[in-house]
Amino acid sequence: MPTPPTLTSFPPHLTLTITPPSPQSQSQSQPTSNPSPNILLLLHPTGDTSQNLTPLAHALNLPETTTITLQAPTPLPFDLGGYHWGDDITFSPDGNLDMDAGFSRSMRVILDEVISGVLVQKCGYKMRDVVIWGLGQGGMVGLEVARGLALRGEGGNGDGDEERCLGGVVSIGAPVGLEGGKSGSRNGNGKSKTPVLIAAGKEGDDGTAVTAAGVRRTQEWFEFVEVVRYKRKGDGMPRNRDEMTPIMAFLARRLRSYKGVPEGSVEIS
Repeated sequence: MPTPPTLTSFPPHLTLTITPPSPQSQSQSQPTSNPSPNILLLLHPTGDTSQNLTPLAHALNLPETTTITLQAPTPLPFDLGGYHWGDDITFSPDGNLDMDAGFSRSMRVILDEVISGVLVQKCGYKMRDVVIWGLGQGGMVGLEVARGLALRGEGGNGDGDEERCLGGVVSIGAPVGLEGGKSGSRNGNGKSKTPVLIAAGKEGDDGTAVTAAGVRRTQEWFEFVEVVRYKRKGDGMPRNRDEMTPIMAFLARRLRSYKGVPEGSVEIS
């Protein structure tokens, strides 16, 4: 049984918040001291902070899930405020910050230090117990972490596919980046088995970063890819029940439970 992570579990140079499951989400048949079997890792978009995602962690209130909001390692220059996950600062043709900026440093932080170093080796979780939810650039780096784990072919507490894949990745408004797609996919058996859900704006909209080419890049690297499109233009967080339902259904399929399906729950297939 894993040990719940605390702030002191992590290297001191990391900035993060930890939101444990609420008492209401614990089973009456299980002691509240039981560690949650799931870790949800929230990754913010370019120019944001971990603190700004903490309200989302509380609002989700996922049962038997400890939510960690992690801050990107590099501050934006020019007093722009916030942090970013990229190795470089680049700008798109329209003058906006380009989220596809290489993620070598962030990969070391997320995969080596946070997931492998703390959650797996210190706390006793398996790779399969960790689900990443990333927004914008955070979603892109989340996909890169899952892709990198499959390429390494290594895990922490065992052998087999369960230690070469995460529980899942939810990416809001981002596919696999161009850097990740340069080397091309390995053969079909070499694709990552980490399930992926991408939520994005209306297909064909100039405002969405999730183009048809981006979806194809993602499908080249991942065996299970689900893409859900908003009826409106533009990417970003879901704004209503219809936009949120596919994401919550994905999480319901991927999160483990000590207590099984709660009484009164409705299965969404």
